[in-house]
Amino acid sequence: MRYILQKFGYFMSDDITLVNDQSFKSEVTDYKGFVLIDFWAEWCGPCKSLMPRIEQLAKDRKGKIKICKFDIDEGTEVPSKYGVQSIPTLIIFQDGKEIARKIGATNDLLSWVDSEIS
Repeated sequence: MRYILQKFGYFMSDDITLVNDQSFKSEVTDYKGFVLIDFWAEWCGPCKSLMPRIEQLAKDRKGKIKICKFDIDEGTEVPSKYGVQSIPTLIIFQDGKEIARKIGATNDLLSWVDSEIS
């Protein structure tokens, strides 16, 4: 998936973890602490517009919240389980439990995340 992102001009930061149906449990639900998961797809315009803000969030809040991206074209089990019906969908987990959700590209990403994890 990193290749696909690079192919389209997106060079994802090492501060972001790519997850799929197989790695979701170990990377998100078994993780102790806060995790933001961005459900997205390469063909989604709003998802692409959100990407720079996700990257900045990953840098600015490193050590406070783990940032993950889930390409819905790479797996359907997890999006279905969490009722993801449109993208981008952002979900914040704390110790494996969903605590907040936002649907659509958001301009106030940093303030939303800060309000949920403080």
